[in-house]
Amino acid sequence: MIEDKDFNGINILEPTDQISSFTREEFENCTFTNCVLSNSDFSNSIFRDCEFKDCDLSLTQLKNTGFNNVSFVNCKLLGLDFSYCNSFLLSMNFKNCLLKMAIFYKLSLKNTSFQNCEMQEVDFSESDLTNASFDGCNLDKTVFDHTNLEKVDFTTSYNLSIDPERNRIRKASFSINNVLGLLNKYDINID
Repeated sequence: MIEDKDFNGINILEPTDQISSFTREEFENCTFTNCVLSNSDFSNSIFRDCEFKDCDLSLTQLKNTGFNNVSFVNCKLLGLDFSYCNSFLLSMNFKNCLLKMAIFYKLSLKNTSFQNCEMQEVDFSESDLTNASFDGCNLDKTVFDHTNLEKVDFTTSYNLSIDPERNRIRKASFSINNVLGLLNKYDINID
């Protein structure tokens, strides 16, 4: 187990003595700052009480990866398939992240916070987002299909499109500016 360590400026493409592998490792209370970890393999690793700041984790393999109380801040997370993560104690938060084409299929993401994130073409199909918040997020072409969106806060998000007949939206919060995203499926004109 690696505990209480700060990793700064790691580039997975360059050899380093800071860490030899991210596969089958356990990290607790670690911080990763300004790291290029794209195309890494985090399979069977556990990250507990960790923070990733200003990192590129695009296309990283997440098979059976555990994220417990993990924060991603100013990170590039293109094409990550979080649905392969270990769902036991899964808890993450995202702030100012680029999450294009990420997949959260069938995950329990209750109380997850997405703050000022670019979330274009993200897939939340069959996920449970109860009490999550999307504060200032761009949800262009993001998919919500058979998703539990109860008590989700969408009031400051934009470019959303949600079919109320295919999702549970009870007590979800919308603003007058984005509520029209609930009518997109009807292909109607509203002036």
